[in-house]
Formats: sequence, structure tokens, C-alpha cells
Amino acid sequence: MRPFHLRLPPTLDSVTALQDALEAWSDEAGLPMPVAMRLALVAEEVAANVANHATGASYFEFGAKVESEGIRLSLVDDGPEYDPLAHAAPDTEAPLEDRDPGGLGIHLVRTMTRGAAYARESGLNRLTCTLPVEG
Repeated sequence: MRPFHLRLPPTLDSVTALQDALEAWSDEAGLPMPVAMRLALVAEEVAANVANHATGASYFEFGAKVESEGIRLSLVDDGPEYDPLAHAAPDTEAPLEDRDPGGLGIHLVRTMTRGAAYARESGLNRLTCTLPVEG
């Protein structure tokens, strides 16, 4: 299966374009619907994070590659340094009025993937993780 790679400007319209392209790739790859849906959700969360918060970024790149342990995902952007994994997981048991806003997107990414890692290299943010394909 060919790897997926798409480079787009960091806009909400690009998040939609990414979703459409990933849906076609998932169909071509024959991914089971639950896996394709998790892939779409993870991609949407990380790309929307860049589109909404990476002021000054000129692009993001999303990649996916089927490997033996799952689908290896990567997101690269040229925005300001930001490690989304550095923040504590939100307390999802707390009443809504007691919670700080935000943080649920990366919480979803952490719970739906394995081995999430962040690095700042050559002026770029790099987020990688693996999406399990079982189930």
C-alpha cells in the first residue's frame, strides 16, 4: 500500500481537504470502517490544532503509512514550537464547570493511538504516533 502524504496551508478548509483525501486513501487501502473512522478523527484533531493555534505556520504535512504494528502517522508544521503532549490529560470525570477549556483533542489522540511523540527539529514541530488496526 502506498503511503499517504499531503501538504496543505494551515486552514480549516485544509482540514476538510485532508479528511476527503484520507477517506479516499482509506478506501483504497481497504481499511475496516472503524479503523478509517479513528484515522479520520485523529487526523482532524491534529490538523485542526495547527489550523486553530499555530499562528505564523505556513503549512502542515500529514502522513500515514501502513506498517506491521499499525498505521504510522505524522504531522509536521512550521509554526511556533508547541508540544501538545507536554500538557496533562484533562480530568474527564470533573464536572464541566470545573474543567479548563481545551485539551480534549490531544486526549483523544493519546487514547486512540500508541507511542505518541513530539520533537522540534530544524524549526519544525513533528508529532508522530501509531494507530492500531485491530478492531
